[in-house]
Amino acid sequence: MKRFIVLGGGFAGVEAAIKLRKYGYKVTLISDRDYLFVYPISIWVPTKKISFEDAQIKLSDLQKKHGLDVIVDSVTKLDIDNNTVTLTTETLTYDYLFIAMGMHKVKTKGLEYTHSICGHPEEAVTIQEELEKLVQRGHGKIAIGFGGNPIDPTATAVRGGPAFELLFNISHYIKQKGLRDKFEITFFAPMKEPGKRMGDKAYKKMDSFFQHYHVQKQVGKKIKAFEKDAVVFEDQSRLKSDLIIYISGGEGHNVIKESKLPLNAAGFIKINELCRVEGHRNIYAMGDIAEISGHEWAAKQGHIAEVMADVSTYNVHNELTGKGKRKSYWEKLHIVCVMDSGDGAAFVVRNHKRDFILPLPIVGHWLKKGWGFYYKKTKLKKFPRIPGM
Repeated sequence: MKRFIVLGGGFAGVEAAIKLRKYGYKVTLISDRDYLFVYPISIWVPTKKISFEDAQIKLSDLQKKHGLDVIVDSVTKLDIDNNTVTLTTETLTYDYLFIAMGMHKVKTKGLEYTHSICGHPEEAVTIQEELEKLVQRGHGKIAIGFGGNPIDPTATAVRGGPAFELLFNISHYIKQKGLRDKFEITFFAPMKEPGKRMGDKAYKKMDSFFQHYHVQKQVGKKIKAFEKDAVVFEDQSRLKSDLIIYISGGEGHNVIKESKLPLNAAGFIKINELCRVEGHRNIYAMGDIAEISGHEWAAKQGHIAEVMADVSTYNVHNELTGKGKRKSYWEKLHIVCVMDSGDGAAFVVRNHKRDFILPLPIVGHWLKKGWGFYYKKTKLKKFPRIPGM
């Protein structure tokens, strides 16, 4: 029997493992933590709307529900010549390899003075603790932003949506505490038009969100460094802050950089439209670790990671069973998100034909909370999965 190994316990890795099991294959899922972290709802951990545990799905539970073999360990080496994966405790062989290990951060001087809602899951708790200190003090300055990778200015390296959500959620949270006029909240980014990837309509609408939630902006200035109490820009100007939350631009995973896999300039794995790694018939890459191409406006999101998992496993299965049908992830690229603000949300959609944004006061927040419930329950087979969701 063919041996399938999936590297990564996030959206793409878990979805690929589940799909392969549905096709009847024996699957080993390898993750460096024992839970899947539901990043899209982790924006509520800092404002105490959910607990850290509420944003998790234990891999042991997924193992029982789907019949997976799960190994909690770190990958230290890939030997693609001999089809082996080396972990800290053992070396495994594979017939087919699915890589979904995420990406690493672009290192900016002083990055240790920042916290990220898209970094290590525990950072969501740290942000909560630091925010609470400021609330208890009764005043403060908060800076929230995101960056890219100068080597790769495409969708491959940028993750900005959660920064907007956290901005608005924190503003709403502080308002509920009766302290909004005591806090200064500023959004910052090196791009001249951050958020433009969502489309012209959504981008133009963003100004009204900033005004409504009393958020200031500093955009279009390259970030030189971070200090304990400030963001320092290339022109030597400084944004003073008691709490800096920053989603760094991404670059390739260190283990991948040391492999012989084909990489782009920023270290992301080159794949074709089937999600197959260029030059390798038995290796596929999905999610943040892969270079996304096909549409210059495309963005990496959890549902796109799942699309890539579906495409790659479908293509492998059809190849092994002799079927000629194939799927392309290029055809399924789109942006869709419920951009939550704590007291509402905006429904944003963009594809190659159109883009639009629909403000959803109050109900939008509950719509996203409903999605979080749906996602967790369907992964554990406690609720039927709606096709295409």
